[in-house]
Amino acid sequence: MSDKGLFISFEGIDGSGKSTQARLLADHLRDAGRDVVLTREPGGSPGAEEIRALVLQGDPDRWSAETEILLFTAARRDHLERTIQPALNAGKVVICDRFADSTRMYQGLSRGDLRGTVDALHDLMIGVEPDLTVLIDMDPKEGLSRAKGRQGSEERFEDFGESLQAAMRTGFLNLAEEFAARYVTINGARDINDVAADVSAAVMPHLP
Repeated sequence: MSDKGLFISFEGIDGSGKSTQARLLADHLRDAGRDVVLTREPGGSPGAEEIRALVLQGDPDRWSAETEILLFTAARRDHLERTIQPALNAGKVVICDRFADSTRMYQGLSRGDLRGTVDALHDLMIGVEPDLTVLIDMDPKEGLSRAKGRQGSEERFEDFGESLQAAMRTGFLNLAEEFAARYVTINGARDINDVAADVSAAVMPHLP
């Protein structure tokens, strides 16, 4: 992405703890004197946050998978232009809660085999991958229980049920093999601080 900054994404099923671990890593790096931008997808820029409300709220069948792919890609393009790339060009560490791998999983696999469509649109409109992806691995049943326990308004994908979460976990583990050069997999079914220590140990060697 940049000779100056470092782009780190966090991936995992809903309820895996990846958002918490992304925040803890950002805090840790800031305490160490690093200039960090903590962001998320969908979202991370004003336009992308507006699209976030469209795709994460409402009935599970609100959008077709093909429409979702277009919406997520539009949000990602705005996020990349307005937040991620400027921060990397300024030499900052960008930590993103989800990126393109989530679209490869949720829209690429959830309602048919659309991975090729996701990748083609990604190559056309995004064209970049994180320098490092941290996968927080979690049992689907436990993850879904955690996610539903939040009782928030953004539960559209959780409402698809445990079968989707199980498919997503398998898919993420397969991505970790496919993109082994940039992936590190961390067991998320442990104490938060233990997970955070492993995340930090995996990330530190990659810092510029």
